[in-house]
Amino acid sequence: MSRRRPSHPASAHELLGRLGKLTAQALEHVEMQRARVELAMALQRELLPAALPSLPGLRTAARYAPARHGLDIGGDWYDGFRLPDGTLGLTIGDVQGHDVEAAVFMGQVRIGLRALATAASDPGEVLSRTNELLLSLSDGLFATCCYLRFDPATRELSAARAGHIPAIWATADGRSGVEDVEEAEEVGLPLGIEPGEEYPVTRRRLAGTEAVVLVTDGVVEGPSFPLDEGLDQVLQRVRAGVGTEPGELAARVIEIADLTGHSDDAAVLVICHDEP
Repeated sequence: MSRRRPSHPASAHELLGRLGKLTAQALEHVEMQRARVELAMALQRELLPAALPSLPGLRTAARYAPARHGLDIGGDWYDGFRLPDGTLGLTIGDVQGHDVEAAVFMGQVRIGLRALATAASDPGEVLSRTNELLLSLSDGLFATCCYLRFDPATRELSAARAGHIPAIWATADGRSGVEDVEEAEEVGLPLGIEPGEEYPVTRRRLAGTEAVVLVTDGVVEGPSFPLDEGLDQVLQRVRAGVGTEPGELAARVIEIADLTGHSDDAAVLVICHDEP
């Protein structure tokens, strides 16, 4: 019976050659991932508006904070635009997923919603049409979103939510709250999940000095505390910030994102109504 001869051990030169190839592959992967992150960040910056519009008696502001880790960037957005009938449209949302694909999908949602808002005045109908549009794209992604419409003639703020976090509000006379926090029937499914979805609309007339704040989950939810505690943190700052400049209030609210322990990106949208 013949014995199997032991294989010849690799020489130091061969080992170094293998190590060099593995190192080169790793560096190539890192460079490729870095390029994807930089592209996602560039898309995010270009797709978010530089400023938001306002109307007499209504001032707006927004803030965005990128993810702590570049791999998590690319999903959150806000937008504001004047509509042909003289009303003001405002949106905030969060795309499922991250990286370049999420940034591109975010741009599709934002642009599609803005275009459809010019053809329909009801926020629920706007979200329904946007939902059907996104389903037709077959990207396999979805997004939570809130769309608001302010009518300066009636001072009515109407809103519809697609799986998004409720608005937080406070008035100068001491009233405050979190809208529909326990009323699931007031919230439709996220955009891009189910065809034929309907989105209920809530309406309220703004009077006096009031602040309405919307956020994405990167602001209020993470390992350090749950959603309810995050919403309470926002509520406290909105109560204390009624009557301040919207940009200042937005800056105070987005600071909460640093307390959550969340690695996601974060966005804040602030609407301040002044005494007529």
